[in-house]
Amino acid sequence: MTAQLYSCDSSDPNAPMTIRSNSDTLITIFGGSGFLGRHVVRALAKRNYRIRVAVRRPDLAGHLQPLGRVGQINAVQANIRHRPSVASAVAGSDIVINLVGILFESGRQRFDAVQSFGAEGIALAAAAHNARMIHVSAIGAAEASRAAYARAKWRGEQLVLTAMPDATIFRPSILFGPNDDFFNRFAAMAQMAPVLPLIGGGHTRFQPVFAGDVAAAIAKAADGETVPATIYELGGPDVFTFKELMKFILATTGRRRLLAPLPFAVAKMQALGFELVSKLPLPLLARPLLTRDQVDSLHYDNVVSDDARRDGRTLEGLGITPHPVGEIVPTYLWRFRSAGQFHDRIA
Repeated sequence: MTAQLYSCDSSDPNAPMTIRSNSDTLITIFGGSGFLGRHVVRALAKRNYRIRVAVRRPDLAGHLQPLGRVGQINAVQANIRHRPSVASAVAGSDIVINLVGILFESGRQRFDAVQSFGAEGIALAAAAHNARMIHVSAIGAAEASRAAYARAKWRGEQLVLTAMPDATIFRPSILFGPNDDFFNRFAAMAQMAPVLPLIGGGHTRFQPVFAGDVAAAIAKAADGETVPATIYELGGPDVFTFKELMKFILATTGRRRLLAPLPFAVAKMQALGFELVSKLPLPLLARPLLTRDQVDSLHYDNVVSDDARRDGRTLEGLGITPHPVGEIVPTYLWRFRSAGQFHDRIA
């Protein structure tokens, strides 16, 4: 059953409530063409919402069209650093969802510009058009974090809540699913490198969460099933150390590699080298394998807090049963096996 929105004439408090179907509700999604965005667009399309995807290059968002009915999903141009374009994209929306984030800085793509200033601009536009706001941050967002990424995420949350006090905020752990940035990256490294580094000894804990489950939580927020002005922390059913995840990737891809502990200080020096190489005019090396900020983030566990579990601000609290890593990841890491789909361990 699809959700329904109820509304009344605000000028007459005694006016009867009217029922609006999801097909009457317009949702604008910033970052909808990205990895998580595709799952969110699909989840909302299945609920019959009208979807506007705000992207810098609408001509590159054609892959979203098959996720919905004809005319249900439309891409419009917007740049979160250009607030008039953000306001234009939000105009007429009932709900605004911000998924925009970057994993490393490059050129004009800075953490604060995207994850703080950009988030604020979207929230201000949502407030100006009386739309509800759903904002996706990250577990680990904190004012005093070593990592600039986490500090910018925290500032973004504060700016969103200042502009939209009733906003719903989601903090997921590392996301997994086809084309994810974590499991695919390390599986690709294991194809070539004889050694995989365990930064800081590999003791950092993670609670990987399936992107489809995060999308389901966002869809519930759109349906009005979350508590306003609340921060939810989303993690999968299992907690792993970084070392355990590397062992899982090697076992899934059928690779035998040495796992070597790497002190944080040495890892930062190595990351600096990767960053310098990424600045060279070589397209294949434009994305650093590791950054110093990512090394800093590994000083902290990336798991759902005890407070969130106690208060029910989790996937389980929203009635969503999270998918385990072992159920999903092998279905797409098979391509990193030595014989691909013909390997004797078919997912």
